[in-house]
Amino acid sequence: MNEILGIGRIKFREGTLEEFKRLAAQAMEIVRTMDTGTLQYDICLNDNQSECIVIERYQDSAAVMKHGSHIGDLVASMFATGSASSEMLGEPSAELRAMMEGGEVRLFTPFLSM
Repeated sequence: MNEILGIGRIKFREGTLEEFKRLAAQAMEIVRTMDTGTLQYDICLNDNQSECIVIERYQDSAAVMKHGSHIGDLVASMFATGSASSEMLGEPSAELRAMMEGGEVRLFTPFLSM
């Protein structure tokens, strides 16, 4: 099993926080009820709620792809509330790598690990 970790960041545009919160609640409900391979899905806001970080952990590449099929359009709307970036950490399958190709998710593969 090859766990995959995802990190998303959004710096909200003025006036978009409530829309983000609404979309995030929808995403969380989908993850809780539909995703079977999602091990962690945490949405954290900074003190003044101008930025967030989303931490996602999946049991493998197949779970990442399944998650994407469940909330892909919703994530795009969430990211549209501000300037966004995302990283994936791990060793994705060839299929997941192909899906990521040309996208904006930056991939980091293991170098040293304990």
